[in-house]
Amino acid sequence: MTQNEALEILKMGHNVFLTGPAGSGKTHTLKAFIEYLKENNIPTAITASTGIAATHLGGVTIHSWSGLGIRDNLTSADLENLESKPYLFKRYEQVKVLIIDEISMLHHFRFDLLNTLGKVFKRSLLPFGGIQVVLCGDFFQLPPVSRPNEPEAYFAYRSKVWGEMDLKICYLEEQHRQSDDSFLGLLNDIRQNNVTEDTLELLKERYMKEPVSFSNPTKLSTHNVDVDSINDNHLLSIGGDARTFTMLSKGKAGIVETLIKSCLAPQNLVLKIGAKVMFVKNNFEKNYVNGTLGIVESFDEGGFPIVKIAGEKLITALPESWIIEEDGKMKAEIKQIPLRLAWAITVHKSQGMSLDAAEIDLSKSFAPGMGYVALSRVRSLGGIKLTGFNSRALMIHPEVLEIDHDLKERSKECLVYLEDLGRKEIEKRQKEFVDRNASKMETLGKDLSTSQKTKLLILEKLPLEKIAKARDLKEETIIDHIEDLLKEGESLDLEYIKKARFTEARFKKIEEAFQKTFKKHKDLRLSPVKILLGNSFSYAEIRLARLFVVTD
Repeated sequence: MTQNEALEILKMGHNVFLTGPAGSGKTHTLKAFIEYLKENNIPTAITASTGIAATHLGGVTIHSWSGLGIRDNLTSADLENLESKPYLFKRYEQVKVLIIDEISMLHHFRFDLLNTLGKVFKRSLLPFGGIQVVLCGDFFQLPPVSRPNEPEAYFAYRSKVWGEMDLKICYLEEQHRQSDDSFLGLLNDIRQNNVTEDTLELLKERYMKEPVSFSNPTKLSTHNVDVDSINDNHLLSIGGDARTFTMLSKGKAGIVETLIKSCLAPQNLVLKIGAKVMFVKNNFEKNYVNGTLGIVESFDEGGFPIVKIAGEKLITALPESWIIEEDGKMKAEIKQIPLRLAWAITVHKSQGMSLDAAEIDLSKSFAPGMGYVALSRVRSLGGIKLTGFNSRALMIHPEVLEIDHDLKERSKECLVYLEDLGRKEIEKRQKEFVDRNASKMETLGKDLSTSQKTKLLILEKLPLEKIAKARDLKEETIIDHIEDLLKEGESLDLEYIKKARFTEARFKKIEEAFQKTFKKHKDLRLSPVKILLGNSFSYAEIRLARLFVVTD
């Protein structure tokens, strides 16, 4: 199935399991669907089974969103306590679509507990109380892990509710990460439990072989202690001064702690010129994604690292934000340079990444899927240096082959379903889904002031230029609205606008000019600042910067 075919099914409102091999575009398809839901004002919960996966989508963990937490059962007292929380009632009342990414790492018994919560809060006996549920993941990847004293964990397809959901299976089979036919064959051999001598020979060819056209590849190891040791030792071996970047945070302590744990950026990032680093956030405008590798080339005048990536391109790594929001309100935010030392990283943390090259040690593999996850992170066989291997490295979960065959067959049935419906009927059902689930916010917006309408778009974190386009107004008018809202005492999170428009150094110059003129005039007039800064700064950007200026 293609990504477009999967989107057609998703847009009709079916419960869906979106799956496929690593690199088949699952996350890309999910993001396209999320964008569609936002455009149509359909209230959506974006979640994942792990914090790391949640940050990839800009969401939260399913445990946090649902109220389940780390419980492995729900007593009547638990349900009574959860039902007494107004914010949970409001959350379930409003939500129309629930997205759960990395479903392979969610315990089967917790999936059933989530179903119970949906039924209780929605006052419905339908699976999940009638919420459209979209699951995404690949059961060939790392399975759920049980803590001490927890029930034995199985994949989510072992849950009771799995068979009640009438899931449409969208099995993506296009390949967007690997283009090397022999490597694709190797990965498919592992998926099909058909590892032959030829398969092993391909791997042996990469044993202790340096990656083609890429020096100092990222090391993937199975244990945290090995990864930390490798990174620390490499950093110590580099001469020169170290610079430390400390993570900033705001919000409720418990939520901030959850956000920190889910973020790949370290709380204290120590860098030197020559350090091997990896970007840990997607920023397509600045030409880096989660997994982009590089070397710290220097530091700019503001002290921020300048990273050289493949193709000799230089990128200044400025602080990025990771945010947890609920109902359009920010609950917690952390800020850090979106880098981590990248001489080594664990296989577990590498899930979801695409790497140009990797040095992979599978000598201590201990879980089914570990070898497949590590190898499939890399775009080509020539990008792999294999340094260790054990008998468990290429194992897959014994049940996975059987379920995978069933999923492929059911995905074929979905293609027949699409064909039988025809274009007109598909579009009709998609429209009905939107009409049935769209939020009333748009209708209510007709009674709002023009500034309040702008506020709704700010809450959605739309860039300034997109807000202007959506309102069919000039950017200067949008800034008028923001100024009016701030005067009225509105609390707005505008940092994302500031980051998109100003480098740290440029904003600092404008702020210093405002501070100087404020001491003389006791106000924040634009003209004195413009005179002080000269022609290299426009009135428009000075006015925008004024929104963020702090004076004594």
